[in-house]
Amino acid sequence: MSNVVASHVPTGARISSYRWVICALLFFATTINYVDRAVLGVLAPTLVAEFGWSEQHYGVISASFTLAYAIGFLFAGWFIDRVGTRVGYSVYLTVWSLAAAAHALARSVVGFSIARFALGLGESGNFPAAVKTVAEWFPKRERAFATGVFNAGSNIGAIVAPLVVPWLALTWGWRTAFVVTGLAGLVWLAFWLPVYRRPAEHPKVSAGELALIESDPPDPPGKVSWFRLLRFRQTWAFTGGKFLSDSVWWFYLFWFPMFMADRFGVDLRTIGLPMVTVFLLADVGSVGGGWFSSFLMKRGWSANGARKTAMLICALCILPVVFAPHVEGQWVAVWLIGLAAAAHQGFSANLFTLTSDMFPRAAVASVVGIGGFAGAMGGFFMNLGAGWLRQHTGSYAAMFLMAGFAYLAALLLIHVLAPRLEPAQLNVPARART
Repeated sequence: MSNVVASHVPTGARISSYRWVICALLFFATTINYVDRAVLGVLAPTLVAEFGWSEQHYGVISASFTLAYAIGFLFAGWFIDRVGTRVGYSVYLTVWSLAAAAHALARSVVGFSIARFALGLGESGNFPAAVKTVAEWFPKRERAFATGVFNAGSNIGAIVAPLVVPWLALTWGWRTAFVVTGLAGLVWLAFWLPVYRRPAEHPKVSAGELALIESDPPDPPGKVSWFRLLRFRQTWAFTGGKFLSDSVWWFYLFWFPMFMADRFGVDLRTIGLPMVTVFLLADVGSVGGGWFSSFLMKRGWSANGARKTAMLICALCILPVVFAPHVEGQWVAVWLIGLAAAAHQGFSANLFTLTSDMFPRAAVASVVGIGGFAGAMGGFFMNLGAGWLRQHTGSYAAMFLMAGFAYLAALLLIHVLAPRLEPAQLNVPARART
């Protein structure tokens, strides 16, 4: 691969690194995205006590977010593919920031559900925009690592939330926590709008860096409709993988504080360190998983072999989480869930990258949108199911059992539908495809 890239870069050309500045902006946007969605989870034990919610009430509120997130994904990829990442990202970040702050106005299950629904619609634009930006700014051999870097923001956000939110809530009240974290997102726009341009239009991108970015074979021209994308096995491979794996991540994000409170008596003052530990480990997994498959490709492995090997290792590392609800020590459970969270993020970084392996840049955000819809629907059912199971069985065992085996099932499905990660033949008539 390195020889191919070198042949496209002018001899002696200076290769700037501005693409990593863009990646840093994606990282901070994703961090903000996860801070805003994680605030409710951190405050959940406090809000449950104040408002008298049952486990099912909390499940409905959490499911409102994932349902809206799913619906939003139906349109986010399509919208961003057509207006571009600069405008599309700005629109979605503004919507989710205002919706996050609006939680402070809620007084009931219905009020919180409406606020969560609006937040879900806004946050649905983050990953389609970020993955499309990576496809525009990075050659294929760097995309898994770049995706792992920006995706690490999800874990940093989940770390920042339990550090900042309890302090805000204990000092000024839980409503202040929603307002401050929500409106902080608008600061990002002050950097994004002046900085972002396409690589070919950006004055800080050198000829050498532009040649590196454009070193892969050119994509076919034109837009691709959703209905056309649904005809391809590659689309369903990504979609199935997201449905199975994302449902587990939503469970960790919204139910981990509740699990720790119910099982080990952890409260708002003591939840910070366990959450920081879990999501700091997830950060390592996100970058490490993306780096590992990119490392294998640089050593001559095919994208198919590199991505799936990394995903298999991650899926195997997740299996021990089934024991989390049965252990006696609080920190044993934290480390088991932390290992699973790390492996999830490594799995996810490679899963996202499959879209740019199998689809042209013009279709990437739409495919991510379809998969994101499926993943959020998985989270919707998982949140409703977790609330029902917890209230009627008094146990988290069934949820952790599903969490342990979901990734092996996802990888098997991906391999059956896309055994070689072959590119989707979007410009080949259906009768001509084999």
